Amino acid sequence: MIGIGEIQDAAQRIAGHVVRTPTVPSAGLSALLGAPVTTKLELLQRTGSFKSRGATAKLLTLSEAERAAGVVAVSGGNHGIALAHMAAALHIKATVVMSRSAPRRAADLVEAAGASLRLTDGMAEAFALTERLRSEGLTLVHPFDDPLVIAGQGTVGLEFAEDLESSGASSETGALTDVLVSIGGGGLVAGVAAAFKALLPGVRVWGVETVGATAMSEAIAAGGPVTVPLSSVVTTLSAPSVSRLTYDHVTALVEDVLVVPDAEAVRGVLDFAEHGKVWTEPAAGCLLPAARQVLERVGAGARLGLVVCGGNATTADITAWARRFELE
Repeated sequence: MIGIGEIQDAAQRIAGHVVRTPTVPSAGLSALLGAPVTTKLELLQRTGSFKSRGATAKLLTLSEAERAAGVVAVSGGNHGIALAHMAAALHIKATVVMSRSAPRRAADLVEAAGASLRLTDGMAEAFALTERLRSEGLTLVHPFDDPLVIAGQGTVGLEFAEDLESSGASSETGALTDVLVSIGGGGLVAGVAAAFKALLPGVRVWGVETVGATAMSEAIAAGGPVTVPLSSVVTTLSAPSVSRLTYDHVTALVEDVLVVPDAEAVRGVLDFAEHGKVWTEPAAGCLLPAARQVLERVGAGARLGLVVCGGNATTADITAWARRFELE
């Protein structure tokens, strides 16, 4: 299990390489949901998502031999973008493996950063190719099955909790009660939950998935990680399975994992834009329908925190999804 000390060490290591993103109350989202909402705006992070934290935390610990070998990662989009940019900044050769279903913009950004891009027919094939490249000598930077990466992602929760305490929002009269975090492979929710349970243990942490990308909820139902079929349009949450490491953190530290349809995740993107005044991607948009589920379950007095994990979706992407789900 990742401890607060490891997260604090990661925060010191990556300082200067990543942005300390804002923690701000949202009047618009509070009105929309009917409960106070505070947002942690990770979409303002370098490369547009929280993934820069874990990638940087890992890259900065590599030995000279590992750096010389070059690094490889599998990604649904955001991890690949982050790794490509941070590896280039540290003069490390990077290879990123992605499914052809990943957003075209993500693939373009990976190549623009100078990384070698390898495309496969699906995410299961992407993970398999990544493992083969690792066996051939490349250094793996896993998107979630790595304590250093989880500790790096945990710095989101560390900053969120610290900002709440410094603003007085963790006081008895205005305490946050519930934090919602999206789940792909589970690295972000594991790190954020570890940070909150250490610093603000009274806060409940909830995970959120989309239908067709339910690796964590199905793992919980099965009693351990299982391989799941993927069909969600939310490729950045589409891990074919979680790891034992992230599963153990979620079962120990997370209240529950909520699942929402793709259409509601896309509607959430539109609501974030209209009411929250931020441009997100469906991996963050899914938090709003999940927040309504949390409010139904916990009742009056809830004060919500949303980890807005990323914003790497184009206007064309969102327009196409909105038309597909008849949301216009």
